[in-house]
Amino acid sequence: MRIATWNINSVRLRMPIVEQLTKEVAPDVLCLQETKVDDPQFPFDAVRALGYEHVAINGIKGYNGVCILSKLPLENVGRHDWTGKADGRHIFATLPGGIEIHSLYVPAGGDEPDREINDKFGHKLDFVDEMTTWFGANRKASDKIMVVGDLNIAPLEHDVWSHKQLLKVVSHTPIEVEKFTAAQNAFGWVDCMRKFVPDDEKMYTWWSYRSRDWRAANKGRRLDHVWASPGLAQNVGGMRILSDARGWEKPSDHVPVIVEVAA
Repeated sequence: MRIATWNINSVRLRMPIVEQLTKEVAPDVLCLQETKVDDPQFPFDAVRALGYEHVAINGIKGYNGVCILSKLPLENVGRHDWTGKADGRHIFATLPGGIEIHSLYVPAGGDEPDREINDKFGHKLDFVDEMTTWFGANRKASDKIMVVGDLNIAPLEHDVWSHKQLLKVVSHTPIEVEKFTAAQNAFGWVDCMRKFVPDDEKMYTWWSYRSRDWRAANKGRRLDHVWASPGLAQNVGGMRILSDARGWEKPSDHVPVIVEVAA
């Protein structure tokens, strides 16, 4: 089974590159974040024309929003309103073979890494704290579970273009990394991307729109992640970051991450 995750930054605006992805990679399951559309206006016809008959969505108008598009049947569809906010950041469903997949969009956190002056940063920290406890309280590590999505934190030194220069920049601050690591360790999540790429090798999934030549500057960050539960991790047999998608016409600032999973 081929599973892809992508912060699409408006699914209706970027349907042409969603179609391009499906032609080049042909994922069986495509999880999108930041769809920026409420559920009634979701482009059902367009995604079904690409072969994704099974759709699970959790959207709101204009921002956030997540979905799971699948060529395979989806069962037990659900969502959780993290930190008590119904803001379209989570959708999950069970795939054939019993794999439960979660498409998750962690808050970006604003510009100032100080919750006393920036409520958005406080929201982000609280969200990740809840991730630390929620899965353990509601799922078993022996279950086959995968969390994919834009988690908006680049935890490792080589997940950013400059560790020293980004230590005070939201997405790579020590407090974010600490909480991210705690959430990962609490459930025993396996980082499926670093399973295939050593920790000391640069790896990015996001490049800012502000860079005139994103490829030449290469000031990227790894904000998108694929986690597998201990009960599933051994079934993940391959991973690919489709970096070229950042150069497609009218691109997202994120690129797709694709994994191969045996049910």
